[in-house]
Parts: sequence; C-alpha cells; structure tokens
Amino acid sequence: MATASDGGAQQVGETGPNTGRTVLVAGTAALGGFLFGFDTAVINGAVKAVGDAFHASAFLLGLAVAIALLGAALGAWFAGSLADKYGRIRVMVIAAVLFLVSAFGSGFAFSIYDLAFWRLVGGAGVGAASVIAPAYIAEISPARLRGRLGSLQQMAIVSGIFVALLVDFGLVAVSGAASDPLWFGIATWRWMFLSLAVPALVYGVLALTIPESPRYLVAKNDLVTAGAVLRRFVGGDVKAKIAEIVQTLVGKDEHAGMSVLRKSGGGLLPIVWVGILLSVFQQFTGINVVFYYSTVLWQSVGFTEQDALLTGVITSVTNILTTVIAIALVDRIGRKPLLLVGAAGQFVCLLTLAIIFGTAPVVDGEPHLGGAGPIAVVAFNLFVVFFGCSWGPVVWVMLGEMFNNKIRAVALAVAAAAQWIANFIISVTFPPLASIGLGFAYGIYTLFAFLAVLFVIKFVKETKGKELEDML
Repeated sequence: MATASDGGAQQVGETGPNTGRTVLVAGTAALGGFLFGFDTAVINGAVKAVGDAFHASAFLLGLAVAIALLGAALGAWFAGSLADKYGRIRVMVIAAVLFLVSAFGSGFAFSIYDLAFWRLVGGAGVGAASVIAPAYIAEISPARLRGRLGSLQQMAIVSGIFVALLVDFGLVAVSGAASDPLWFGIATWRWMFLSLAVPALVYGVLALTIPESPRYLVAKNDLVTAGAVLRRFVGGDVKAKIAEIVQTLVGKDEHAGMSVLRKSGGGLLPIVWVGILLSVFQQFTGINVVFYYSTVLWQSVGFTEQDALLTGVITSVTNILTTVIAIALVDRIGRKPLLLVGAAGQFVCLLTLAIIFGTAPVVDGEPHLGGAGPIAVVAFNLFVVFFGCSWGPVVWVMLGEMFNNKIRAVALAVAAAAQWIANFIISVTFPPLASIGLGFAYGIYTLFAFLAVLFVIKFVKETKGKELEDML
C-alpha cells in the first residue's frame, strides 16, 4: 500500500481502481471513528466507581463524563482548518496521539479534576477524528460507493462502542466490580481507560500507510500525486476529474478560515445551517444517553450491575447490526428516505419509553418497571435500531459529501462542533432531567424526534449518486 509521502505515485501505471483497496483505505481512516466510539463509551462502566473513588458530587461526576464532549467540539472546530493547511493524514496522526495521552492520563488520574482534564484531551482527539474521517472517505471514494464507504465511519463508531462496553463487562466479570482491584492492584475502572491505548497506537501507525486525499493534493497543486491517487481509488477520466476539482477550487483562499462559510450579505450559507441542524437533531433525540448512562439507568430501575452492563452490550450489538443494514441501503434508496424512516421510528420508540418511565411506580425514590420492563428493553433497542439504520451513519455520510470542495473541511468542522456541543448539552442535562423523572426526560427527546421529521421533509436534499464536484 502507498505511504502518505508518495501518495501512491509508484502505482501510476495501474489502469483502474480496486474496490477492495479502496475499502481498506476508507476503513483505515474510519479507525478514527472506532476510537471516537471507544473513548466516549468506555466511561459507561466506570462512572459509578469513579464517583466513589474520588467522592465526587453528582455535578463533578457529570462534568467528568461530559467534558470530553467540549474537548471534542474544540478538536472538531480546529480540525477543518488544520486539515486544509497540513493535510488529512497529519490530522489523523494528531488525533491518535491525543487518544494515547488521554488513555494513560485518565488511567492514572489522582483526582476527579485531572481525570476531567485528560478526558478533555481525549475529547479533542475524538473531535478531530470525527471531522477528518468522513471528509477523507468522501474525497477518496468513487460516487457509486461513497455512501457505503462513508457509512464505515458509523460502523467504526458503533464497533468502538461495542468493544468498549465488552471490555468494561469483561473486566468487571474478572474482578467482580468496577471499583475492585485487578492486575497489579490497579482498580478495574482504571484498566477501562488504559485499554484505549491499544487502538490509539494501531490508528496512528496505520494512518501513516494510506495516501493523502486527492482533493487536498489538488488544492496544494500536487497534480501528479493527486492523479495517481484518483487513478487508484476513483477511476474514470483522471485528467477531466482533476480539471473539475481545480475549477471548484478557483478563488479558494486557504487563509480565509471560517469566512468561506458566510454569505455575501452576512450570515452562514444555508447549506451550513442544514449541516448544523442535522448534527443537532442527531443528538437531541438522546441517543448518547444510551451509551453514556445506560448502565446507571438500568441499575436505577432494578437491574444488577452485571445485568445492566450486559444489557448495554446487547444494545451495542443491535447498533452494529442495524448499521450493516444502513450500509446496504444508503446507496440504493438514498439518504433522505432513511432519515425520514429513522426519525419517525425513533419518535414512536421514545414516546413508548416516556409513557413507561412516566407511569412506573416509585419505590424508595426509584421507579420500578415491573411487567413493563421487557417492553421498555424492546423499545430501547428498537430506538437504537431506527437510529443505527438511519441517523447514525447517514448524517456522517451527508456531512462528508454535502459541502463543496471550497468549504468541505471547514463546514464539516463547524457541523461536527455543533454535534459535540449538542451531545454535551444532552449529557449534562440528563441527570437533572432524570431527577425530575425519566418520563419527563424521554418526553423531551420524543419532541425532538418529531421535529427532526419535519426538518428532513422541508430542508434536506438528496445527495445519492452526485459527484463531490457537483455539490453547490
């Protein structure tokens, strides 16, 4: 495989792209999504033990969980400009280093405050990876495969979540509880954080083996290497494609920064607002409450710690399987139909959960679901099904492809930053909302699912099969 430095130049003589090779390169870029999912979910099984270890208040514990999301917003905000200036590959390597540092810092934290700092560092890596993976995959993929390859980002995210929850479950199964000591006398919850170091190293090393984005190379006037990469991964009339890319970059000022997103009369371009709102609605239905707080949530309604962790693993497997469905459908039926079906399905499931949680009898201050428990678990997992086959992968696909070549990296950075801020808001507000009542919390998420249906109908336009150079 070509290195980032030669961009595949030694393969100039090849006559066309190889789908398997393209999938491997896209999959390598999507490893950032795996780390994104792993880093954001690994704290799920550690939350209670961390709170006990550091005698943290509910506020500080919630902050330690959610502050990674602020780091992600910062990482996403700056990743677009860095990617335009230094290249997509270098940003991947930077993200890997941030993940690695965070793994050791969090694993050996001595207070809730420095744990929060190291989570912030890891969050910056998450944010950078969340921007660079969909942009790179869109730019390296032929239009006919772009939806499926773009969905690899979400597949990597949900796989990372699954592995993190499985690691948490396995470690607790060995030690007995997240707060109990494991190997070398180190507490189990610390091993949960340290486990992030392994995929971080793999991501950093593999990122150095893939070619740079051809759109970035053209922007840097390295047309020979860009042509070689296009020939290997996109195919078609390479000279014509380069000419199209050059034309779409006419007038681009790499020092313009965020100003490229503004209309001539002021304000953001409409397409940027669509990207921002796609990101916000993806989060405001409460999907990440499932992955950050599901263990605590199920324990609060009567599940044991191990049963709650096992339920989280089952939910995560469900998410993976539904993402496979999305990969199979996204280039066949399109992005907009999937978003509509997904939002409508989430609405029904969330409404069911809101009713069950809101009407459950409260015993000793905690709701007890009784016979409604199985229905809640089914609705919970169906909610994940509808999200996993639609809003999970499709939003990332669209963010990678819906913007034109002049603004893609920067616009994607803004949309991703908005997504992480929305994620932060949901994560921070869930505990106080849940203290009012789980029915109340899930009622709010139900409302946003309904609004998401209306938004897709009116504002989202189909991008299936369109070349990146045709995006307005």
